[in-house]
Amino acid sequence: MLKEMLVQFLISLLPVFAFQLWSNRGKGWNGVPAFLSLFSGVSVMLCMLASYKLNDYEMNFRMIPYLIGSLYGGPYAVLGLSVLYTILRIPTLESATEVVFFVAFMAAYIPAMLFISKPFQRSPRYKKQRIVMVLMTTVLLYFIISIAYHSFEHDIVWTNQVVLSITLSIIGSLASIWISIFVIESLKENQQLQYEVHRVSVNHRREVEKLQQFIDETTFGAIIVNHHGRITHINEMGYRLFHKRANISERKEIVGKYYSAFLHADHQASDIQLLQEALKGTRTSLEPLMEDGRMLVKTAFSIRNLTSGAITGAALIAQDVTELSLLRNEVGRMERLSLVGQMAASITHEIRNPMAVIRGFVQLMKERMPGEQQQYFHIIMEELDRANAIISDFLSLAQNRALAMEMSSLHEIIREMAPLLDADANMRGQSIELELCEYVPPLMLNNKEIKQLLLNLARNGMEAMGDKGVLRMKTEYIQDQDQERIELRIQDQGIGIPQEQMQHLFEPFYTTKSRGTGLGLPLCLSIAERHNGKIEVESKEGEGTTFIVSFNRSA
Repeated sequence: MLKEMLVQFLISLLPVFAFQLWSNRGKGWNGVPAFLSLFSGVSVMLCMLASYKLNDYEMNFRMIPYLIGSLYGGPYAVLGLSVLYTILRIPTLESATEVVFFVAFMAAYIPAMLFISKPFQRSPRYKKQRIVMVLMTTVLLYFIISIAYHSFEHDIVWTNQVVLSITLSIIGSLASIWISIFVIESLKENQQLQYEVHRVSVNHRREVEKLQQFIDETTFGAIIVNHHGRITHINEMGYRLFHKRANISERKEIVGKYYSAFLHADHQASDIQLLQEALKGTRTSLEPLMEDGRMLVKTAFSIRNLTSGAITGAALIAQDVTELSLLRNEVGRMERLSLVGQMAASITHEIRNPMAVIRGFVQLMKERMPGEQQQYFHIIMEELDRANAIISDFLSLAQNRALAMEMSSLHEIIREMAPLLDADANMRGQSIELELCEYVPPLMLNNKEIKQLLLNLARNGMEAMGDKGVLRMKTEYIQDQDQERIELRIQDQGIGIPQEQMQHLFEPFYTTKSRGTGLGLPLCLSIAERHNGKIEVESKEGEGTTFIVSFNRSA
């Protein structure tokens, strides 16, 4: 009998063994309820097939897997296992009394399991064990009452052997159900822990990858070492800034070496000192210093364990501030030039007043002088007018006031300037051709400045041509994927501009004309830039020059 009881004990644990195999394969909890229900049904059938008789009463552990499958499988498992159990149990019922006990048991069991299964699955482990032990005790009470009634009905006397067998069955059932819950919950918790460890590991790996990409892509040079002084990471900028040894040709060769094997003791003694101090817990930094024509700022700091505060490594950071230093110097120079320009603009503005007085008196003297001296006064008047024009252009170039802009059509401005330009061209024996595109969208323009831009560029083109030259003015509306722009092309048929002069065209006071001021083209560029535009020049010697003014409508 003990052998049969042991077999029943092992068969009742079949769902647990199967679940353990499932867990070892690394499967998640999805599918476990159906899996446990299936093997619980198999275990119920095997328990009933391997039943043994005790005073003509059928003994087995069928209720263990039946209970486990119902609790973990949910409502569908309760109904499915109940149908299976009913089909297997009906042929074994031998009397009306057993039928009544069976019907009463199922009538109580099925509603109870449907009510308990959902709360059971959401309960903590200790509460699940308590629920199962209460349920199993209730089932065992039913079992004892059923055996007692069977013995009374058949006049069977309970011997010591019978009592011992019933006691061992009760102990085996309680042990089996407790082991089942303990193992299933332990495996379930282990799965959850493994999932959490995997999730944390994946998140940690992703964060490490992000940090490594950040370090690799940053413009700072970085060397990271562990507490032993071995290099654990160095980015590309760090390799370029710190690499001094000829025997290390690739960055990957550096990782794993001591920093003293990578940093040169003679040329990088300060870097070694910085890392040594950082590994001792001191944050240090150097003033900007020049190395190989570059200005570098270096800092070293300790890397600590956030929990214990222990030093786990150090980092040496170097920043190349050469361009920043040059930019700072350039900004300072521009500020000084701006101040000089403002002073010059103020001075030239004040010069115009005495010049106007001088011109007035010169004109008065001209009227009272004999005719043979008139030409001298005429020369003086022309030079005064020329000086005043230079001052006007300089003031226009130096001004930094906000422009009054309004939505205007570039074509309308060109058409307004056309009669004046035609008259100027006719006096030179030249002609002007307009090629305006069908449509240009309106732009935010200052009409006065755009007219000055057109006049300066057109007269420059006329002065570059001989008699019967043709000056062409053409507009084009260009739409790209990300922007819209309007181009104005002013093309002459002059002698062209030598290549060595092209780069100086827009420098103030640079001119190739005998009586030029060198302020016309810089003023045109300033006007274009104030309108979110730019000027480009195309020129071939002997063929002519084209000035291209572009207005970006998306700006």
